[in-house]
Amino acid sequence: ALLSDYIADDNCHAIVKLAAISGLGLAYAGTNRQDILDMLVPLISDTDITIDLSSMAALSAGLVCIGSGNSDVSTVILQSMMERVDGELSHKLARFMALGLGLLYVGTQDKYDTILETLKAITHPIGKQASILMQVCAYAGTGNVLEVQKMLHLCAEHVSDKEDQLGQAFAVLGVGVISMGESVGSAMSLRTFEHLMHYGEAYVRRTVPLAMGLVCASNPVVGVVDTLSKFSHDNDKSVASSAIFAMGMVGAGTNNARLAQLLRQLATYYQKDADVLFVVRISQGLLHMGKGTMTINPYHHDRTLLSHTALAGLLVPVVAMINAEKLVLTSSHFLLYYLVRAMYPRFLITLDENLESVSASVRVGQAVDAVGQVGRPKTITGFQTHETPVLLGHAERAEVATEKYVALTSVLEGFVILKKNPDYVEEKEEEG
Repeated sequence: ALLSDYIADDNCHAIVKLAAISGLGLAYAGTNRQDILDMLVPLISDTDITIDLSSMAALSAGLVCIGSGNSDVSTVILQSMMERVDGELSHKLARFMALGLGLLYVGTQDKYDTILETLKAITHPIGKQASILMQVCAYAGTGNVLEVQKMLHLCAEHVSDKEDQLGQAFAVLGVGVISMGESVGSAMSLRTFEHLMHYGEAYVRRTVPLAMGLVCASNPVVGVVDTLSKFSHDNDKSVASSAIFAMGMVGAGTNNARLAQLLRQLATYYQKDADVLFVVRISQGLLHMGKGTMTINPYHHDRTLLSHTALAGLLVPVVAMINAEKLVLTSSHFLLYYLVRAMYPRFLITLDENLESVSASVRVGQAVDAVGQVGRPKTITGFQTHETPVLLGHAERAEVATEKYVALTSVLEGFVILKKNPDYVEEKEEEG
């Protein structure tokens, strides 16, 4: 109700309108509400308004019905791309129209063939960019090897024209986004990124650190931190700022002492360069997010389920950081707010059946993969016993330590409801 007035009001300033459109997308991400779409869709197709408003409306519509493959919205976005002149499609925010289209198909795998054919009719490079983003989103987190190979082929092409390089940058992100779901794929993609960094074009190089940040969101792996630290002193300022932002993503909400020290050193190193210093400050904020109680990793439920809205929340700032000097470091820094969709507390909080907070003993330790093992194998190793509420790190798992309570879910994460065990008998201390 608050935001719809700004969108309907024609006398409203363009920046306020832009903020209202973005706000709707953030607030209703993943809700698939028709009344919100009714407000946003006319803005996408209206060629009288500026391309930046249409692009953000497309992004917000993509967020609202993310992963639904909504054909009405995708048709409107495609028509808008075809009706706009090339000059408008080269606008710095036009890429979010392509991203909005991609978000509609997150996790749908191969339901987008007709749209890919339609995109081929668009002569402007945005058509190719949109088709790459679409394949990236459709296979996000699946670890599909063939799709990763397709993306690598795109990265290896030698592109001379400035415009087409953005498509290559999206392909680099694609390698990370598709393989982020499973450990082997992630490790392979990190090795691939090293090669791309040596041999890639300028745009590929500035995107590699961001893709690394996506693969290891809120998971400060020592090797990745070292690599990013090396890139953060690169001669190319864009590569340096990408690497610094990626350091913030990798350490988001972990309070990692080593990363904090590296970022402090970078702050003194870049003290005369206001743009890079701005990125350093953002990364420091991300590192200590929620005083170290939050995470931006889009995986939950023991790293088995991918949250689509959280993935979108990571993709928007990352796509903006590819051209940081045009977007985040000038007037479009509001794009960083989309990270909010990916933020979630790392707490394990236990409640009883009446949803009253209850304190129980839990063992927290490194998760062990016990899939397909016989009997009752140990699921965690090197555990410590804590009273809830307790913080869970990356790749940590918790289990109830006593038999006093029975958990109503198999995965202890976030809010867990515990039931008193009816068969539990407290051991009485023997009198001496």
